[in-house]
Amino acid sequence: MTGEMEVKNNQVRSMHPQKFAMWLFLVSVVMIFISLSSAYIVKKSVGNWVYIDFPSLFQYTTVVIVLSSISMHFAYISAKRNNIKNIRIGLGITAMLAIAFIVGQFNAWGQLVENGHHFVGNPAGSFVYIFTGLHVVHLAGAIIFLFIVLVKAFKYKVHSKSMVRMEMCTTFWHFLGGLWLYLYLFLIFNN
Repeated sequence: MTGEMEVKNNQVRSMHPQKFAMWLFLVSVVMIFISLSSAYIVKKSVGNWVYIDFPSLFQYTTVVIVLSSISMHFAYISAKRNNIKNIRIGLGITAMLAIAFIVGQFNAWGQLVENGHHFVGNPAGSFVYIFTGLHVVHLAGAIIFLFIVLVKAFKYKVHSKSMVRMEMCTTFWHFLGGLWLYLYLFLIFNN
């Protein structure tokens, strides 16, 4: 009995190296956005700050990103249950919603320009472009990863015995959804 306990207590806890690298990447992204949030608050306190009207499209893109997180989770659960058809459906819906989000962001930037808020001039507008632009860049990377997993799903390589890519994609996706919610609320409450 004590031999079994010793083996259990001495087990090496490990993480898949790709997951570990992804978590390091996510931590670096968090650090970037924390730094930008801090810079936003400091710059706002200095002055030369013109409050802006946020594009109404931000509300819609927020709903889209939440729905994409739900469809991604549906795909993840389907992978754990070996339901290949639903994996493909969930990943496909997620990809379409992601593209809709990016199109919505570009249109929201158009609304900003129509309202006279350009990248240069007003620091508040500059920060909105930087926050949303960086988020779109990270989301574009996640879409590439999503399509890789989707191709693997069509090759029957995503299932309960092969979940590493699916878990990583799901984690990254939920992270970006949470990051957008943070950015949206931060900008609204600190305008």
